[in-house]
Amino acid sequence: MSGLQESTQGTSFAALRGQLWEAAAAFADGPDALEGILLGMVDDVDRAVREPLEIFPVCHHSPASALAMARRLREKQPKVVYLELCEDMAPLLTELRNCRLPVAVQAFAGDVDGFPQEWAPLSVVAPITEASAEYQAIAYALDTPGVELVLVDRSSDHVFQWDSRSEQHKEESDSPQEAEAALHGEAVGVEIGDLRPRFAELEEHLLRHGRVRHWSEWWHQYVEVPLGDGTAGHDTYRQVMFLIGSLFRRLAPGDGDRLRVDEDRERYMWTRMREHLAATGTDPEDCLYVCGAFHAASRVPEFGVHGSTDTFTIPPRTATVWQYGLIPSSHAAIEAQFGLAAGSVSIAATQWAKNLKRTRVEPYRLQGQAGARRTGRKKAAVAAPQSPHAGDMLSGFLRRPPVLDPLDEAELLGWSVEIVRAARRNGYLASTADAIAVFETSILLAGMRDRARPTPYDFQDAAVTCIEKDRVPGRRDVRRLVDIMMGGDRIGQVGYEALPPLARDVYDRLEPLGLKLRQRGVQRALLDMTSRPELEACSDVLWMLRRLMPHGTARPIMGERRLGERSIQESWDLALGTHQRALIELGYEGVSIEQVLEQRLRRDAYGPQATTATVLAAVEDTLLYLRGRRLADELGTHALKVLTAERSVDGAPEVLRRARALLAYYRTTEPVLPAWIESFVKTGYAHYCTLLPTAFRDEDATVGQVAAMLGFLFSMESLALSLGCDRTQLELAVAQSHPDDPAKTALLWAAQVQLGTLSRTELRARCAELLDNPLVVPAYPRYLTGFMHALEPVPGLADVVVEAVSNAFGRLPDTVLLPWLPLLITTLRKGAADLAPLLIREAGRIFPARLAALDTWVPPWRAPEPDPFVTGPVTAVPRGAALLTAHPATCDAVADLLGCDDGWTRHDAPAPSGAGLLAAHPAVCDAVAGLLGCDDGWAAAAGPSSRSGGTALTARHPETARALESLLIST
Repeated sequence: MSGLQESTQGTSFAALRGQLWEAAAAFADGPDALEGILLGMVDDVDRAVREPLEIFPVCHHSPASALAMARRLREKQPKVVYLELCEDMAPLLTELRNCRLPVAVQAFAGDVDGFPQEWAPLSVVAPITEASAEYQAIAYALDTPGVELVLVDRSSDHVFQWDSRSEQHKEESDSPQEAEAALHGEAVGVEIGDLRPRFAELEEHLLRHGRVRHWSEWWHQYVEVPLGDGTAGHDTYRQVMFLIGSLFRRLAPGDGDRLRVDEDRERYMWTRMREHLAATGTDPEDCLYVCGAFHAASRVPEFGVHGSTDTFTIPPRTATVWQYGLIPSSHAAIEAQFGLAAGSVSIAATQWAKNLKRTRVEPYRLQGQAGARRTGRKKAAVAAPQSPHAGDMLSGFLRRPPVLDPLDEAELLGWSVEIVRAARRNGYLASTADAIAVFETSILLAGMRDRARPTPYDFQDAAVTCIEKDRVPGRRDVRRLVDIMMGGDRIGQVGYEALPPLARDVYDRLEPLGLKLRQRGVQRALLDMTSRPELEACSDVLWMLRRLMPHGTARPIMGERRLGERSIQESWDLALGTHQRALIELGYEGVSIEQVLEQRLRRDAYGPQATTATVLAAVEDTLLYLRGRRLADELGTHALKVLTAERSVDGAPEVLRRARALLAYYRTTEPVLPAWIESFVKTGYAHYCTLLPTAFRDEDATVGQVAAMLGFLFSMESLALSLGCDRTQLELAVAQSHPDDPAKTALLWAAQVQLGTLSRTELRARCAELLDNPLVVPAYPRYLTGFMHALEPVPGLADVVVEAVSNAFGRLPDTVLLPWLPLLITTLRKGAADLAPLLIREAGRIFPARLAALDTWVPPWRAPEPDPFVTGPVTAVPRGAALLTAHPATCDAVADLLGCDDGWTRHDAPAPSGAGLLAAHPAVCDAVAGLLGCDDGWAAAAGPSSRSGGTALTARHPETARALESLLIST
């Protein structure tokens, strides 16, 4: 009861206190149950009203607050404006005149010092719209000479010092504008004028009894419209906002981190204001304190210019270095970040324009503000400032009935006509009757909900009911059409002068493209580097943007960039204006995109989670985008260190692919290989030889990873051996491998074939044994998987793999093959899909191309192999002597090669037989006998008659005669 018994300067609210006392006695067993809430609210209002430094309570993005702010600024003309906004964001506010609202002031920290590393990057944003009280205060202070704007809220660093991690991240929005909500990313939102019930039961009670769906609709109906119609004066506005803030504060949960943070913020702000007043000697009567209504009803000891001065110490900031800039924002981004209903900020913008037209209040706008309408500079008549100690204005305002404004009926009629026109453009079969139905239904819904006039939300429900009916013919439903009609999702843009140096540099370097890159949307860029060589620099920038920016910012349609390849013509889809926020945040990391790319490559390569494949990818990107050998050599040397420290083979496939690409690039572009790539091949050869036996037995190592290891060893073997490696190490590693998995067993067989320790015939025999064993047949697909992966290190086994698959289809009965076939297909698709083209090409080479030839086709592995040492039938070819005489030129050539200078016999002489030929040409016979390994020479005792006698000669040298005759016949 002490609140009522005290009469210290509280008589101005005596009538309101008496009414609330009677209400508390009527609705409860006694007044004690509600004294702390109802009567405490009056105390809060009285305390805030009597504060010498005028407090201006606001609600974030509230047109009523913006209207009252503009009116009060013109009346009072304060010399100092204290604003609830992060104090370290002050230097950026002057850049707002170079932007088109809405935009957000951002503090960004990529590298943290004093916070957990997993929190990085840190980002704090404060979105600003034209229909907000804070923008009116900023515009007034910046464009009015002699006025000082002081930001008094905690710094961005303290935002993360005080907030718990669970409260810093907002839940993702499911609204249709989710793509635009990403303009703020996962930044922590600093909301000026946070005014929403924190007591869930209270909000549910207000929504239910107010017959509304969400908080934004309740605020618009019961606060926005009554305070924004121009009839409520300044004192009335302040007292109503104080009352609402006190209600929400007193019904908020009494414990938790959020309440502690709120009180610390209030102590922080009053401490900063008292410090500024003491340092400048400014009279509090010449100041205006703009803050949220929730903080205006504060009860901390530091409240007011005469509050406690020694009970709060501002903690120091951490060593984190913060970057500051402006990023584009949108209505949807603000709604998603602060939990507002979809379309509520657009409706607020429409209400702001309506309030200005009705009240004829001239708002403040920054000179040169992009997108702002030009207004006359003549000033309205300035009313005499109202005393901050005005009496009770709440009692009359709360009892005043709402008045139907005829202007709303005309506006509702215009809305009804416009939504029918928009619906017809989007495929709906709407007519004039639907417009009348929407108009009448809006009034009906407002009456059912106890409203004096239809709100935009009533109109939206009526339009959905009367027009949409059972289906949506186009991309947009009626609810979305109403949002667009009410102003749509306005998206801001940061001007060129307010961009960081990197973003300006990007726009300047892309200027030869001749496109308006700062506009939103997708634009097509065509680059012909042959006719316009200067576009090659633009191409370099676009490829780096593709590497650094989100997907869709720069998307190549034609052209590619690979190691050793450069396109002469390219086509791009560019959306730099749509992703301006990402480009601005890129500017926080450096002054040029080359510097940022190098920093990111180093961060990826030297990070704690970096693998050999990651470092090699960084080397490849360095060669693709930066063209420098210095960084590539440095990262390559680091890849060698990472490889030697790895004890797993998880990244072996990626290491193999990138190592092959880099080796091929250096071999084609450099006269000699860099030292790091030679060391990498040499070290990798020994490294994978060491890990090979373990990988074959390790259950966690997949067959693809082991195949990649073998691929590295076999493909790099020639270079590794030339650098001093020993092939015996590989042979020992394969000999020590004893896998249990069928796929790895098949892979081991392939490696043995490549090393020569297993013949292809033995491999075929083992495959046949697998099909003959009924216990092994169910596991045969896994063997085939191993053979498929073996094509990576041993591509020459493609014919054997085709044979293994064909034998399975040819030999297995249907009862075994049909249940086994799905497993085979899924296994091959999952484990070796990228190697299937090699197998298909080999099968196309082996199998007949025509279906008719399939019946008579014999597989190559079933055809008998001819023995090269078995002669064909003698009758099939002419005898040796006849063959020599039939081809004299060939005989002469052979005789010249053998050094035989004996001539031919007479032309009319009968052709000698094989024995006669030998006797006629003893020199040839001796030479051929030497080649054939016949060591029985001519017998001296035979005499001349023996050398001329064919029969005696062949009798003495039958071995030579048969060998020569066979040679001639086979030829």
